Amino acid sequence: MSPIDHEHADVSGGWLRAATFGAMDGLVTNIGLIAGVGGAGVGAQTVVLTGVAGLVAGAISMGLGEYASVRTANEQIEAEIAKERRELKRNPAAEAAELAARWIERGISPDLARQLAEDLRTQPDEALRMHVREELGIDPDSKPSPWTAATSSFVCFAVGALIPLLSYLFGSESLWLALGIGGLGLFVVGALTARFTRRHWWAAGLRQLLLGAAAAGATYLIGSAIGVSAA
Repeated sequence: MSPIDHEHADVSGGWLRAATFGAMDGLVTNIGLIAGVGGAGVGAQTVVLTGVAGLVAGAISMGLGEYASVRTANEQIEAEIAKERRELKRNPAAEAAELAARWIERGISPDLARQLAEDLRTQPDEALRMHVREELGIDPDSKPSPWTAATSSFVCFAVGALIPLLSYLFGSESLWLALGIGGLGLFVVGALTARFTRRHWWAAGLRQLLLGAAAAGATYLIGSAIGVSAA
């Protein structure tokens, strides 16, 4: 038989989820902020100040949030692994029978399932990994890094939040130009995610553009209403 010539992407949730979420959140957050304050009729300087404040606060919040979230999830996984390790030491026969029963339910012959489960008892480390995978549905060797998630989220949020500010930073005072650049950023980032998900690039980009447009439209209307009433 010829060797299998393909590789799987990393789906453990380490950097891709955090990076995508960070970039999208940065774009949508600052597009919404800019649309809201711009709709209220404030000057370009106030728009830039609001956008920069949103960038800094949001990037820090996203980084800290991702770190705490992934760290907590990993600690929970470790606690469950420790619990399974104790059970294997206390009652290995019952644990082997439980594992065999799971395999039998999946269609493996009872004799083979019991034999495999018994054989694993002679390899404690591998037995633990197999029980964790079967009973908890996780791979104990593929836990995401909280630092990777935090860094990816922080950097990508900052980059995403900067995009709708670019035209203002280069001297333009047009709100619609800034929103157009932000919308283009949303489409591009959405299209890039299709490289990992195998979706049509234009469908992924259009989906993110529509979601961002809905958020910007809502904040623009709120800003316009507040600006009118305040005047």
